[in-house]
Amino acid sequence: MTKKLFWETPYKKTHDTTVASIHGPDITVPSTIFYAFSGGQESDQGSIGGYPVLSARKEGLEIVYTLPENHGLRVGAPVRMDIDWVRRYRLMRLHFAAELVLELFYRSLNGVAKVGAHIAQEKARIDFAWPESVSPMLPTIAAEANDIIEANLEIKSAFEDEPTERRYWEIDGFSRVPCGGTHLRRTGEVGPIRLKRNNIGRGKERVEIYLRS
Repeated sequence: MTKKLFWETPYKKTHDTTVASIHGPDITVPSTIFYAFSGGQESDQGSIGGYPVLSARKEGLEIVYTLPENHGLRVGAPVRMDIDWVRRYRLMRLHFAAELVLELFYRSLNGVAKVGAHIAQEKARIDFAWPESVSPMLPTIAAEANDIIEANLEIKSAFEDEPTERRYWEIDGFSRVPCGGTHLRRTGEVGPIRLKRNNIGRGKERVEIYLRS
């Protein structure tokens, strides 16, 4: 099982580890700071042992990294991981912004269901099953989200069930939410956000989340 340091130390930019296994271009390591796509949050970008990571994927409790075919690494070799921190930090900010907006929608629309989500470097999006436009709600949801962000509240994150790696984030007095992404320490790090509705078809609503800086 890969030890996922991106949960314990999500602000860490480099990490020294070793190669645990190799199958052609695919490798595993005993510990990692390199997030693999999950829950809508895109994988980190960066390098392992100086080689670019072409993809990162979860296989059970392991994470498999695909490097170029000619990487030349050997089992047991020491390697350094470097992640694109500018990108990671934007993903962390947009991820939490999306989680916050989602919770506010759950509170405002009885019976609304999330049917999709994606967090990329430029924007995040949440898709809902809902029969009418959510446009009239966006100013209120954005104002409530920005109030929580501006309050700079502490964001706690921890294991709910460590053997199965189920995790959550929590803001005291607001909400506790199951989530295995990488999380900020405080809401103020997100910065002001804006929301935009995107009509993706009958019975579905998409809300896009953007950082203002």
